[in-house]
Amino acid sequence: MGAPYAEGLWRAHRHMNESADFVMYWWDRAAEILLKPKSKLKRFGFVTTNSISQVFQRRVMEPHLDAKKPLSLVMAIPDHPWTKVTRDSAAVRIAMTVAEAGKHDGRLQEVTAEEAVDTDSPVILLNEKQGKINSDLTVGADVASVLPMNANEGLSSRGMMLFGGGFIVTPQQASDLGLGRVPRLDKHIRPYLNGRDVMARSRGVMVIDMFGLNADEVRQNFPAVYQHLLATVKPERDVNRDVDISRRWWLFGRTRDEIRPALANLVRYIATVETAKHRVFQFLDVSILPDNKLVAIALSDGYALGVLSSRFHVAWAMRTGGWLGVGNDSVYVKSRCFDPFPFPAATDAQKHAIGAIAEELDAHRKRVLEDQPHLTLTGLYNVLGRLKAGIKPDDLDPRGRRIFDDGLVLIIKELHEKLDQAVADAYGWLADLSEEEVLARLVTLNKERAREENRGLVRWLRPDYQILRFGSEKEKAEQLEADFGVADAPAAKSAKPSFPGGDSEQTALVIDALIQAGGVADAAAIATRFKQGQKVRPAVAAVLTSLYRMGLVSTADGNSFGWRRAA
Repeated sequence: MGAPYAEGLWRAHRHMNESADFVMYWWDRAAEILLKPKSKLKRFGFVTTNSISQVFQRRVMEPHLDAKKPLSLVMAIPDHPWTKVTRDSAAVRIAMTVAEAGKHDGRLQEVTAEEAVDTDSPVILLNEKQGKINSDLTVGADVASVLPMNANEGLSSRGMMLFGGGFIVTPQQASDLGLGRVPRLDKHIRPYLNGRDVMARSRGVMVIDMFGLNADEVRQNFPAVYQHLLATVKPERDVNRDVDISRRWWLFGRTRDEIRPALANLVRYIATVETAKHRVFQFLDVSILPDNKLVAIALSDGYALGVLSSRFHVAWAMRTGGWLGVGNDSVYVKSRCFDPFPFPAATDAQKHAIGAIAEELDAHRKRVLEDQPHLTLTGLYNVLGRLKAGIKPDDLDPRGRRIFDDGLVLIIKELHEKLDQAVADAYGWLADLSEEEVLARLVTLNKERAREENRGLVRWLRPDYQILRFGSEKEKAEQLEADFGVADAPAAKSAKPSFPGGDSEQTALVIDALIQAGGVADAAAIATRFKQGQKVRPAVAAVLTSLYRMGLVSTADGNSFGWRRAA
């Protein structure tokens, strides 16, 4: 590509340490200048990290590409190696973009091969596509235009963010702190997994989770644990610049309150590693707390696992998510990968067929990993990827052949193929559609479902859990009637009060809601009683926490609260 290409690579070396915020600020400013009337600027271009196509950064580009007076990306290389790579080089890859005012097709150039990138004479082969370049630096289906769906709301979240290494303990340390001897401590010291534990081999560690307890309760009920946290976590928290994290030193920095109620009544949930070479989904026992590097999905049926594990969702996740580092590992961004994903409108028979295959796949992988200590999920899917690429088992290297034999990888391959066919049947599609056709159809289906939801038809993934928290008043009344045989239509038709701004008024209304509930209620359920709905859930949660600290309400799980009646 000549001198401009070489100069672009030089500029990448020079500016690679600049933050994404800084680069996107100047991208935004250049776009504003380009679109000004009588602007002398005709085009502009940037060399950035390849994260420019990821969720946060592309929000800067999208308004300009979709505006009444738009600009267009007329050239893009979304993922290029950083040449002259050395051992001390940053683990990044770069992107190059050129924008021009108006509506224009562009030239998208994708790297197909790269050699000698650590020398002065790299060889980079590119394949060119022409067409409208989307904000995620693709040509074809515009996955960046999809919308989150109510049907998937409230079911996924990243795992716990600890902010303190002292929370993690070995089983022996947990025993020394009283696990197995101190009543109720088993609810607060639980198995803990991070991404490496899932895709490689588990460390076998546990984590101290004091969610739902204040500091006094921890000290009074679990004094050994309190002293451990006081000695190992509080010094680290004391210097944290986030005042709230510093103040709540005995709790995780991010306790993920939003996903805990969704997991509360399940026996297992689906998890995937946020950043990983292979996009693999599996069941985890609900006793296991997920680390921040895992994405937890509060669905426990084999049907959901099967759809997420199919080539249809994996292709979607690879395109809608992000990419990270020189290894270009995929990033599962729940707001882009899960929330907008349209599940098929499957019949009960189709759900059963998909679920049966997924259950067998999950059980098979767990069994071979337990039987063969040298195996890992990453290793199994490395070999599976080679088989899909056309390599025959006899042509695998010795290590790959051992994984193939001990992991029974042909069975994994066969089960994935059966799963793809079953999910294709549920969508009413052919199983061998090209990836671009799959993405185009999923984008179209997402928009169809969004129109359905605007008309009031929501295909809830977990209606028993979701409707009472996120559904319409009509849906809530129907759900209550289905659950308890009692119609709630009169209450649904009555005008809802507004949630007030004053502390005393808020407290009075929350207490009244708890008493009317007759049992227990969480912040989400109480918020539905007010005109603003879930917008006031954080404020309701704050009132409940204050009432709990004053001893006026009780809680068993730190999430649902009940009014303490006088004896």
